[in-house]
Amino acid sequence: MTMAAALNRALADAIAEDPAVLVFGEDVGTLGGVFRITDGLAERFGEDRCFDTPLAESGIMGTAVGMAMNGMRPVVEMQFDAFALPAFEQVVSHVAKMGNRTRGAVRMPIVIRIPFGGGIGGVEHHCDSSEAYYAHTPGLTVVAPSTPQDAYSMLRAAIASPDPVVFLEPKKLYWSKGEVDTSVTMDLGTARIAREGTDVTLLAYAAMVPVALEAAEIAASEGRSVQVVDVRSLSPFDDATVTAAVRSTGRAVVIAEAPGYASVASEIQARVFERCFEYLEAPVRRVTGFDTPFAPPKLEHWYLPDADRVLDAIDSLHWDDEPSDDEVMER
Repeated sequence: MTMAAALNRALADAIAEDPAVLVFGEDVGTLGGVFRITDGLAERFGEDRCFDTPLAESGIMGTAVGMAMNGMRPVVEMQFDAFALPAFEQVVSHVAKMGNRTRGAVRMPIVIRIPFGGGIGGVEHHCDSSEAYYAHTPGLTVVAPSTPQDAYSMLRAAIASPDPVVFLEPKKLYWSKGEVDTSVTMDLGTARIAREGTDVTLLAYAAMVPVALEAAEIAASEGRSVQVVDVRSLSPFDDATVTAAVRSTGRAVVIAEAPGYASVASEIQARVFERCFEYLEAPVRRVTGFDTPFAPPKLEHWYLPDADRVLDAIDSLHWDDEPSDDEVMER
């Protein structure tokens, strides 16, 4: 099924199994959401389980806090990444801190679903990547799937979590397809090896995982064995899997579409340097979006990282078959 269908199925299964779960947000009821992720839920379960809200993100988030304090498990949808920013104060001041503030007496089992990233020809406020804001906030679990299977299993795990989860959905991958086994469960906070390889490790998440896999396929035709790790959990971060992967190859490239400065990609790069320095054959490279507002639709293909930029980064990783300085001078 598509990722969109997998997310819809996860929501439906969670609502059906637990009377405390409910879904709400802007246009999620009758319309089924901008991307139709909640399509049919209101009709199937009634408007007390899936309903529309006013266009007020801070009100949506504040309502979710009150519901969670009273035993419910709200799943809220923010229509687009930047649309969630009016609710940011609620998220960092209350959602993320309530458990600590009450010494665990009051938990926040809230899932905040946020479509994020580019690749759909949208404009600014519709294609932002704000994951660093949430990953920087203690008390929040932040995840971003790249496959329909992970979308289903991770959303089910997020809804079952006793603590708040920011669930980032890559809009570009909503219509990507893959096998989905609804019996598969997973623990939040884990990365996965998406492709085995021995020469270099690519670390990516969300919509950049297919880009990494494409680059790995091209590199294989050129004689290089490329490993791809789907980070998928931005906080908590799976240091064990990532560290083992990079140590096994000695080279690494981090790929993310968000701007590079003070980013999740920066954090991943730093953690790899700290834990793998003695194993590295070359500096850890980053391939990211540019440090500018998101590009307009006709220019976004220049802004978003692609396989060519990833391959250029791989080529810069101090390979034994690189020409010597004398050979370069002769050329």
